[in-house]
Amino acid sequence: MIHLYMDDFRRCPQGFTLARTVDECLEVLRLTEVDILSLDYDMGPGEKTGTDMVKAMVQEGLYAREIYLHTSSMYGKKSMYELLYQNKPEHVILHNGPIPFDLLDEIEMESERKAGK
Repeated sequence: MIHLYMDDFRRCPQGFTLARTVDECLEVLRLTEVDILSLDYDMGPGEKTGTDMVKAMVQEGLYAREIYLHTSSMYGKKSMYELLYQNKPEHVILHNGPIPFDLLDEIEMESERKAGK
């Protein structure tokens, strides 16, 4: 299982796989089991949004074990959260905000341990 971070601007946290577009993120979800998924809403001018991502996830039944929303767009966060909340399987854990710093630190340490640092 991997941790997946969809964002076109922010630095990707250590221990995560970065998807810079909705299509990249969907491709990873189709091919790999994802433990933690963190979604942004605004993916850049003329690009698909986080809501487009969530609609595709729902349509294809693609879910991570745990989903966070790290967007600064209140509209985008509300839109993504509502779609996910109404459609996610019961076992999926949905958070209406970003990944907590202590969990990011834990994932980074685990990543370094696996890399032998």
